[in-house]
Amino acid sequence: MIKPHGSTSLNPLFVYDTNRNDELQKEAGSLPSMMVSSATAANAVMMGAGYFNPLTGYMNKADALAVAENMHMTNGVFWPTPVLNLIENASPVGDARRIALRDPNVKGHPVIAVQDIEDIEELSDEQMATMTEKVFGTTDTDHPGVAALNSQGRIVVSGPIEVLNFSYFSTEFPDTFRTAVEIRNEIAEHGWQKVVAFQTRNPMHLAHEELCHMAMQRLGCDGLVIHMLLGKLKKGDIPAPVRDAAIRKMVELYFPPNSAMVTGYGFDMLYAGPREAVLHAVFRQNMGATHFIIGRDHAGVGDYYGAFEAQEIFSRIPEGTLDIEIFKADHTAWSKKLNKVVMMREAPDHSKDDFILLSGTKVREMLSNGEAPPKEFSRPEVAQILIEYYQSL
Repeated sequence: MIKPHGSTSLNPLFVYDTNRNDELQKEAGSLPSMMVSSATAANAVMMGAGYFNPLTGYMNKADALAVAENMHMTNGVFWPTPVLNLIENASPVGDARRIALRDPNVKGHPVIAVQDIEDIEELSDEQMATMTEKVFGTTDTDHPGVAALNSQGRIVVSGPIEVLNFSYFSTEFPDTFRTAVEIRNEIAEHGWQKVVAFQTRNPMHLAHEELCHMAMQRLGCDGLVIHMLLGKLKKGDIPAPVRDAAIRKMVELYFPPNSAMVTGYGFDMLYAGPREAVLHAVFRQNMGATHFIIGRDHAGVGDYYGAFEAQEIFSRIPEGTLDIEIFKADHTAWSKKLNKVVMMREAPDHSKDDFILLSGTKVREMLSNGEAPPKEFSRPEVAQILIEYYQSL
């Protein structure tokens, strides 16, 4: 199986030993505690689950700025985006060297992790702006990722963590949330050698489904991991349980048995376009995928990124940095000429009118009215699940 990024074996930060976990829970009650941001809690989940291997905790200021500048930590480890515990006020920490981190997304705010504090530093406005610009390509606060990062504070609390739970992801999505450890184990159980991963934060229409089939066939993969985001999204995105139901129905009906896994991970979307595409590739390698589909405007939002910037960034990563391989995809759509789904770049003799293309606004309007999109756009069984959701609003 493909090795994890940055180490020979996966090193999840979740405390699996029940006695040790209980000890830490008790210790946390006597430690100073800090309510962290949703993004910081999600980072803890990703480190606990092994997706962020080989990180051992939250970065310090030097590492965060180095990662923003050149995608390498100061020790030389490749990493595409800062992973930070940012706060507005350090007074609750005092002179403590150990602190309990409380989860903002779960009732009662239980302790999600215990952190050893190595340093407490402050980012200047200039440093914050530089980091924002390098990661997101913009400092525009209308960008949801920029707004989320810059709302957390300027104080960097760095140091290793031990993770005690997986927040709401394991309880609200028990059939879908999987750690990188669990996915690696499932891949091994299936006996898959070549595995392609597909990222989604939306339900999968026919074009997405066919793209997965194309990738599997062209790469010679014996397994597909559909890996959906279960964390915080932007306003208007379809809730995870609805996406989950729609995707499971599609896999049940239109993929051969033992060929596709439907899974999810706990993370707050950054919408960082190219940088987030690289991050997605890193944690897909950590979960055992050998290949990863990067499509048009991967992890983008609005008009902040070029259509293929998320693919082009991989050409700037030194060879050998990552073992996972990228399957570069174009927009896929139904061709009226060929009577099947194709990648648009592979149909040079087509005009826009030769494809069935529907805007997101038009699709939402149809579904809200109880009308299924054409069969060339969406499987009827998937459309029915989405119709029921939109009509319940």
